[in-house]
Amino acid sequence: MDAILPAMNLETCVLIVDDDEGIRTLVSSFLEKHGFRTDCAGDPSEMRQKLAARSYDLIVLDVMMPGEDGLSALRKLQAGDGPPVIMLSAVGTDIDKIVGLEMGAEDYMAKPCNPRELLARIRTVLRRRAAVPKSSSAGAAETGVAHSNLFRFAGWKVDLLARLLSDPEDQLVALSDGEFRLLRAFVEHPRRVLTRDQLLDYARGSDSEHYDRAIDVQISRLRRKLSAGSATELIRTVRNEGYMFVPSVQRG
Repeated sequence: MDAILPAMNLETCVLIVDDDEGIRTLVSSFLEKHGFRTDCAGDPSEMRQKLAARSYDLIVLDVMMPGEDGLSALRKLQAGDGPPVIMLSAVGTDIDKIVGLEMGAEDYMAKPCNPRELLARIRTVLRRRAAVPKSSSAGAAETGVAHSNLFRFAGWKVDLLARLLSDPEDQLVALSDGEFRLLRAFVEHPRRVLTRDQLLDYARGSDSEHYDRAIDVQISRLRRKLSAGSATELIRTVRNEGYMFVPSVQRG
């Protein structure tokens, strides 16, 4: 039996991008039946027209499309501050999943997919996006502790509540949702080795599929962004064990 959706889903709009009209109709009808609003686009060009006209909470994006493919469209989305993306592809090998995740997708599913599984993945991604850090601003006000969500390390600042990262020059650095969750895990557990399984739990939740190399590529992207503003190694690879966040971290 289907779980009852929270009322917020009635205001949640998903954009489905696929050149197959049958798939667009099937996914759209199923999601609307479960309380979501949907919109459809037949290719990346139409997708961008829709995005220019209104905002969406999530995009379901096909990979194999004539002309511009989904990965190219994803790359352009990640250059801005686009909504989270779940990729769909008839090519479902681990390598293809890793490439999609490395480029910034929140999840990757092989076609044909079960609409119920897609619904579950959408709910998971939206829950991650809506998740509030444990120490919220309200909690800080109650305890009288200011900036309890602010962490500092090696000249960097990260605000977990505002989801903002500033480099030592006080310039904002854009992070994907996965990169931000990894950084949060590191600053909350500095100077200790975190295994890939621990990082998967922190960054993607215990109900996600485990792809060890997906964590590796996400960390590679995060490390590359952090290295641009720091002359020292911030994330150390511990052979056969995992990763360690090297700098000392101050809270507040």
